[in-house]
Amino acid sequence: MKTNMPLETISPMMFVWLIPLIVWSIIWKGYALWKCGRNNQPAWFIVILILNTAGILPIVYLVWFQHRKVRKIDVQRKNR
Repeated sequence: MKTNMPLETISPMMFVWLIPLIVWSIIWKGYALWKCGRNNQPAWFIVILILNTAGILPIVYLVWFQHRKVRKIDVQRKNR
């Protein structure tokens, strides 16, 4: 039983959605992987690298789970 579809049978409308989705995912994944590497978070790095979630998991990591650098101004305000 042949399960491969020829390229001609794929709708052109699929490519209109697929190409921007791939670009979107690569951008977010690349940025999140870079942040994971800089923040020394290997577990997050592996999870984001393996799972393809159309950019959702990298965005979740960047918003809620990445380490935030403490600025000098914030430290000085706490010490007052």
